Formats: sequence, structure tokens, C-alpha cells
Amino acid sequence: MNNKEKILLVDDEPDMITFIRDALEDEGYRVEVASTGEEAITKLTFQPDLILLDIMMPGIDGFEVCRTIRDTIFCPILFLSAKQAETDRILGLATGADDFITKPFSIKELKARINAHLRREQRAATKQSQRTVLRYGPLTIDLTGYHLHVFGQLIHLTSREFQIIQFLALHPKQVFSREQIYEKVWGYDGNGDSSTVTEHVKKIRAKLAARDPQGAYITTVWGVGYKWEQK
Repeated sequence: MNNKEKILLVDDEPDMITFIRDALEDEGYRVEVASTGEEAITKLTFQPDLILLDIMMPGIDGFEVCRTIRDTIFCPILFLSAKQAETDRILGLATGADDFITKPFSIKELKARINAHLRREQRAATKQSQRTVLRYGPLTIDLTGYHLHVFGQLIHLTSREFQIIQFLALHPKQVFSREQIYEKVWGYDGNGDSSTVTEHVKKIRAKLAARDPQGAYITTVWGVGYKWEQK
């Protein structure tokens, strides 16, 4: 596994944070930390690929954090908790978590759980990317032919415009910053900056609205970026 994935670690115990962060960074993961539920929510701009979330924290607890972010964050969420009652595990999964690991745990087991969830995400992404035609309501995207139709009518797009649509449509409801979109479409060696993404999105929206005025395929998440609204 190419461990460039980003992990958000949320725990109010400094020693626990240091222990887990050092172990994961040794494996090649990029780790961002938060010590409260409120701070964890502000750190979502990090765009984590996986979240490790403690339950018992001052202020907003882990259950409430999970409920708050689950509708907009689609990466795996793993609870780390000293709570061992079955009712707590059930509640954790019911709030939207993907796994529940009780403390104390071995770092070897934690790494294995993280790897398993990230592999599952990669398989799902690979399966999605292998699709050749995407359909969202009246909109059809031909990934191999580089064609986009709305209500059967061809929409003329530039190469960059199509690549933006392709990237977002392959990750529906996932929020990406302008910087992430720019790096994906233009590459790290692009000569411009992320502001050009805004201009391209405006043009894409105008072209789509001309054929589907009620459509809202690319939506703005203020202060974060853009996402594709799956219909």
C-alpha cells in the first residue's frame, strides 16, 4: 500500500496522541491531530482519508462529532474508546462509525484495522473509476469518449472543464478544495493557481444550466470547496 493517506487523530490524551501519531507517521501516513471535538470539526479541511475518534472528550464528545460530520464526510471513522459495553459499541456504529476499537489496544491491531478500511476504500474507488459511463439524472458522462450529454444533447467542454467534471463526478458528495482540484487536473507542475478552478467551474455551470436550468451538479461548500451532487 502506498501510504500517502491522511489520517485525522482526535483524542484528549497527549500521551495517546503522541504514541499513535508517531507509530502512524513511521508507516508513512500523514497525521493531523485534534484534542477536542470542536477542534476536530475545524480540522476537516485537512480532507482526511480516515478518522480515528475518541469518545470521551471535553465539550462535544465523539458520538456527537460523528453525528455532526457523517452526512458530509464519507471516509471511514474508527472509534477509539475505553468504553467496552456492548451498548456503547452499538451506539458508536449507529452514529455512523465504521469500526469500534476498545482501549487498551495494540498498535499492531490498530494498523491492521486502518489498512483494512483504507484497502476497502481503494477497492471501491477503483471499481468506480473503471466505469466508462456515468449517469446522473439527465446528465451522461462518457469517460472514454470524453463526451457529456444533458437530455441527450452534447455539451461542448474544454479538456480542463471535462477533467474537472470527471474528477468530481467520480467522487460524488465528497468535498474537494480548489487546491486539490487544481493539483488533480493541472498537476503539481501547473503554471497557474487554484483561482483558475473557480473560473472553470463558473463556465461549466453556465454550460450545464443552458440545458438543465434546474440542475445543480456542482455545488459550493463555503469555505471549503466544491462537490458533485449525486442525483
